[in-house]
Amino acid sequence: MEIAALVSGGVDSSVVVHLLKEAGYEPAIFYVRIGMEDKDGYMDCPSEEDIEITAFIAKKYGCRMEVVSLHEEYWEKVVSYTIDSVKRGLTPNPDMMCNRYIKFGCFEDKWGKDFDKTATGHYATTTAIDGKWWLSTAKDPVKDQTDFLGQITNLQISKLMFPIGHLMKSEVRAIAEEQGLPSAKRKDSQGICFLGKINYNDFIERYLGRRPGKIIELETGKTVGRHNGYWFHTIGQRKGLGLSGGPWFVIRKDIEENIIYVSNGYDPETQYGKTVNLQGFHFITEDPWGCFDDEREITFKVRHTPEFTHGYIRRTGDGYSVSSDKKIQGIAPGQFTVVYDGESRLCYGSGMII
Repeated sequence: MEIAALVSGGVDSSVVVHLLKEAGYEPAIFYVRIGMEDKDGYMDCPSEEDIEITAFIAKKYGCRMEVVSLHEEYWEKVVSYTIDSVKRGLTPNPDMMCNRYIKFGCFEDKWGKDFDKTATGHYATTTAIDGKWWLSTAKDPVKDQTDFLGQITNLQISKLMFPIGHLMKSEVRAIAEEQGLPSAKRKDSQGICFLGKINYNDFIERYLGRRPGKIIELETGKTVGRHNGYWFHTIGQRKGLGLSGGPWFVIRKDIEENIIYVSNGYDPETQYGKTVNLQGFHFITEDPWGCFDDEREITFKVRHTPEFTHGYIRRTGDGYSVSSDKKIQGIAPGQFTVVYDGESRLCYGSGMII
């Protein structure tokens, strides 16, 4: 079997190569440059250290290595989507778009098509049921990344391998140390994939600038502060508001008037909701329910957390509505709700919150 391994220089993808070799495979290693870079050369995320470590891994295991670039495609599919979403007052998920359109989309079209499988260091698993492949959760609930994979396609999941999905993060670190891999003690990357060490607000300001406006307390209508543009803030946000007497939470945004509405306290009722309305729901493998007029039991996530929320899904016209057993904090339009079966094992797909 011919396998392409996407290796970033981090500990997870480095251990993937070791496990593939241990299983008798001869993977071809690909380092994909997907850092954000515009026509002015504003930002180039991939570091030479990453490439050096990836080259070390390739040499250690006798693998062919190729450095490939998807800068242009990344700008078109991920960065532009992010800027447009923020400008419209939405909360984007660039990591989810990157997985579908870049790592498993453009890469597959250009290089992956020559291989039987593509292996990555994601914490996820795949499950075959009646000849069909399903995305399923990882052994490590804290590191599970299926919520970032909720927009991938059936063809993509049928070709993907997640060799570390059955391991805890501590086990992955232990393997790296035992094998003397240089990435063994490297910290995990944080934040949005294309930003690297660049501050998120600096990135937003470069493309959208500043537009000062009021911060108003929702319950009283009182102006409690100022902001530099609604695009710097998201529903549910607590930090970075610059308000005293907190905590304060962003509850609502008025895009036309450029007003941020906030509520005070750790448990204001305005922070919460029990219903999430979705549009453009994407099923990864297939619709597991078919036609139904009632509701189906599910678990779901509205953000990247180890916990799953129990609830029910029902059709609402062209979309779906998810009702939660418990109140959910910070339901942000533009973000994705990722839906799983009732046992939180199989990931069915995702839809955008409206």
